[in-house]
Order: sequence, then structure tokens, then C-alpha cells
Amino acid sequence: MSPAYYDANYLLKLQINEGGSTEVRAHAATVLEIHTAQHARAEFASAAFRKVREGAATTADYDRLMAQLRSDIATTTIVLLPLTDAILDRVEQVFSTAPAITYLRAADAIHLATAAEHGFTEIHSNDKHLLAAAPLFGLIGVNVIP
Repeated sequence: MSPAYYDANYLLKLQINEGGSTEVRAHAATVLEIHTAQHARAEFASAAFRKVREGAATTADYDRLMAQLRSDIATTTIVLLPLTDAILDRVEQVFSTAPAITYLRAADAIHLATAAEHGFTEIHSNDKHLLAAAPLFGLIGVNVIP
């Protein structure tokens, strides 16, 4: 078993029942540990709160989701990778050479650069823009959700 890199969308699918959760959980059961960029904590909180705003979850659900994330981090089930100058340099370099039609959000670029700088060859997500930009960082984008 080896570690896998997940973006925040996949982290949330580990904790809530929604489309793709079954497939992401099945994949997570096959890896040693899950790695993600440190800013995924904020993305996870935002996504969990979106569920509250949309009426799909309660504030108690939000608190449970955040407690589970903190527990997973504390037990290193989820490993947070720090933001470094090398990661930011890589983001800047990719943006400087990316085709003008590239749609890449800053947070996604940080995920991609973090995965690449930490030696991952794949990044797991169901975000079509992140997956499309993965090759710019030398990564293979993988979506286990059909």
C-alpha cells in the first residue's frame, strides 16, 4: 500500500453520503494514508458549511465533520502537507507557461503543486478543472467516480 493525494472534494466524500462517496471510500481503503495540502482544512470547512447553507446538513453535522477531520489529522489517517516557497514557486512557474485557455483556480494550483513537490505522480479528485490541469504539474489526474 502506498499513500494517495486527495483534494478537499474527495476528503468530504469520505465523511458524507453523496454521489461518489462509495467509490472514494473504496479507494481510500486501498491506500496507506491520504495526503493533502494544508489549505484543504479551510476548503473542507467551506464545503461542509456549504452543506449547512444548502440545507443538506445541520450545524451539528458540520461540527461532527470537522471533529472527524481533526481526528483523522491527529491520527495521521490524513496527512497535511505544508505550504512552502517551493510550492508557490511551482505555482508561479506553471501559470507563467500555461496555455491561455487554462482554467485553474489558485487553491487547485496549490493542491497540484503540493502533490508534485512531494513526489506524487497522481492526484485524486472529481474536479474537472483540477484534473485537466494536472499534466501541467507532471501529474496524472485520477477520478475513481464513474
